[in-house]
Amino acid sequence: MSEGNTQPRLFRFGMFELDSDTGELRKDGKSRPRIRDQALQILIMLLEKSDEVVSRDELRERLWASDTFVDFDHGLNTAINQVRAALGDSAANPKFVQTLPRRGYRFIGPVQIVARENSVPSGAGNRDKIIDTFGQPTEVYNTAAEIRSSILSDHRDLPIVRKESVRILFSLIQLMYLIFYIIFLVRLSFAEAVLNDWGRYAFTLFLVLVVAAAIGIPVRLYLLTAMAFRYEGLNKKFRKLFPFLLVLDEMWALTPFLCVQQIGLGLAIATAAALLYLPFSQRSLLLMGGGSRS
Repeated sequence: MSEGNTQPRLFRFGMFELDSDTGELRKDGKSRPRIRDQALQILIMLLEKSDEVVSRDELRERLWASDTFVDFDHGLNTAINQVRAALGDSAANPKFVQTLPRRGYRFIGPVQIVARENSVPSGAGNRDKIIDTFGQPTEVYNTAAEIRSSILSDHRDLPIVRKESVRILFSLIQLMYLIFYIIFLVRLSFAEAVLNDWGRYAFTLFLVLVVAAAIGIPVRLYLLTAMAFRYEGLNKKFRKLFPFLLVLDEMWALTPFLCVQQIGLGLAIATAAALLYLPFSQRSLLLMGGGSRS
């Protein structure tokens, strides 16, 4: 029987949490009846490869040694049924374990994988490694002070979202910004004419917006490319970029007021408020997809 990843991990999915080290399954923080060994190993393997098809042959190689004489089909079907019973799942209407006839099985719910490291320096708090959007580990120090003192969302506060949903929404935001920048630069004369009525700071504001658009274009192209090609460690890179992007995007939130004559003051304020929120939504999106295996 081949060995899987033996590093202690927590798998979080739906209302459940599975500790790979102890085999304990919890639902809403409450322990559930223990899953038998082969069913437990199948569940761990499916969670490790969430959204991927795990073939029956892969399960045979992992769980049944080649020199073991058993009724494999019966044993596998029994173990899968035990997994489904533990999760309150069904083959007819699966929420977690999907059967693909003649191919194998697939775990279809979003999964957060946390790799625990028990030996940390004194005072450092418990350290987790969360598998980020592209399968790369990101260290998170879970000191209570760090979590509570931050006004920004923590990954523990947010729901887990499918990786494809994160990619689509995040990419659409970058594309929206890119379109805004290009339209602004194409209509520079219009923007300049509007800003001329803003008094002594008009030229400074005009220059700030031009620089923001010029810098924003390569930044958005980078983020779009990173999402399209699934750059390794994008979550970590984005967190480093976030303070800079926050300043850039908050400045850009002023642009709806350039069109106040066309769209009205109320809509300009609403649009500016949405743009003020967008940098935080991008960060939250990556955190929500950060625990999934993609």
